[in-house]
Amino acid sequence: MNQRLKSLLNKYKNHEKIIKKLHAHAITLGSLSTHQHLASKFLNIYSLLNRPAQAQNIFNQIQQPDIVSWTCLMNHYLNIDKPNKAISIFSQLLVNHKPDGFSAVAALTACGRFRDLRNGRAVHGMVIRFELCDEPILGNALIDMYSSNGDALRAKTVFDVMGVRDVVSWTSLLNGFVKCDDMDSARQVFDEMPVRNAVSWTGMIVGFVRGKVSVCGLELFREMVGDGGAFPTEITVVAVLSGCADIGALDFGRTVHGFVSKSVLVRDMAVNNALIDMYSKSGSLESGLEIFHGMGCKDLFTWTTTISGLALHGKGRRAVELFGDMLATGLTPNIVTYVAVLSACGHSGLIEQGKLLFKNMINSNGMKPTIQHYGCMVDLLGRAGCVHEAIELIECMPMRPDAVIWRSLLSACLGKGELNLAEIAAKKIIELEPESDGVYILLWNIYRNANKWDDASKTIKMMRSQKIKKKPGCSWIELNGIVHEFLAEDSLSSIRPDMYIVLKTIINESKPDTNILFF
Repeated sequence: MNQRLKSLLNKYKNHEKIIKKLHAHAITLGSLSTHQHLASKFLNIYSLLNRPAQAQNIFNQIQQPDIVSWTCLMNHYLNIDKPNKAISIFSQLLVNHKPDGFSAVAALTACGRFRDLRNGRAVHGMVIRFELCDEPILGNALIDMYSSNGDALRAKTVFDVMGVRDVVSWTSLLNGFVKCDDMDSARQVFDEMPVRNAVSWTGMIVGFVRGKVSVCGLELFREMVGDGGAFPTEITVVAVLSGCADIGALDFGRTVHGFVSKSVLVRDMAVNNALIDMYSKSGSLESGLEIFHGMGCKDLFTWTTTISGLALHGKGRRAVELFGDMLATGLTPNIVTYVAVLSACGHSGLIEQGKLLFKNMINSNGMKPTIQHYGCMVDLLGRAGCVHEAIELIECMPMRPDAVIWRSLLSACLGKGELNLAEIAAKKIIELEPESDGVYILLWNIYRNANKWDDASKTIKMMRSQKIKKKPGCSWIELNGIVHEFLAEDSLSSIRPDMYIVLKTIINESKPDTNILFF
């Protein structure tokens, strides 16, 4: 009969109502307390169904849980994102059992997710003591655990002593360096990999984009879909589209959109959300809105991304209207959604709408405003010239204002000539961000506009005395699908001859009376 139950469990594992009936039948027969493999099967299925109470209840019915049952329970808590609970269960397992490879992997995974290096090193010691090191899966888990805890050097040491390395081992090490923001080492591992899969390509692309080296990520994606031998996942595409959005690579983004439209990824909500974000940030708002209106199912992120796009393009009224449409669907806005719509009000001068939304966020939805929401309101009031109202709001904040808020106030003072408030804001910014170059430049502009040249000169001298240099500007240009990056401090020798000729022509025609020397 137990074999019959196992067969039925395998057949109907995706049908929750049937599983509950089989569970009740198993309890009637007393099978769960005496047949641990059957109990483990139920335990795994309830874990997949995200039913923690039922899973724990099944485990409690087992009279003497074996190591398989304990490991199933650990994996259950990992599945519902409670790694600290999984670590606790591993400690209980050790009372009556020696760890095996599977339980050690679960424990290491938990220590990685919970950022528990101390217990992770203890598990590593058990792996050595009980001679479990020959399992490649354990080596991969160790690499991931150390990487997640920021110890890339020890992760590399584990990799170097592994007897057998598979593609997962290489990818785990690569992703470890990516997690530690060491892209040079990650690139070295990537270049040395005997075999690359979609995960390794994606890891490199995500690392470059996250590290604000999006041009490198886009070039790597071009290689991947060219002769890389791996098909991009939704994570790959979302990362690439995010990179396009960061540098405004519209043509490249359109190419990625064309690639997506010919694959199953066209139905992926995260990919469509990333497309909306890419088009909005790359100057093609209408293309983003077209995708938005063409989506049958929209989640909160879809609405929020679209509202942010409208805000970015100064379409505040449309953003507020879309916010109302979202509320009509029954979705509840989160703190990010409110940041988007408040930002839209600020960019379009919708003072009263912004104040009302801020009030409703607190009174109707019971949200506590974060520092980002206060920043939006200070920016809204500052842009509208209500500088004194902005400083009153800052003084009433329940948290300490950050440099972003003071910078918004300083920018507002630039337009209104409020020297006293500008000096207060500048002092606060310097206290919070002593190496910031922007505050000195803004303050210099305020003094210059007020014809206070002595104070303007003192500001520049102060900047130089602190050895603060203006960060070089950076720009990108996309030509024939290839993105070129330029820094303000690039030497002329790094510019291609044809680009140099065009640049010289533009400068000469735009400033015909200026003496410019070219070498």
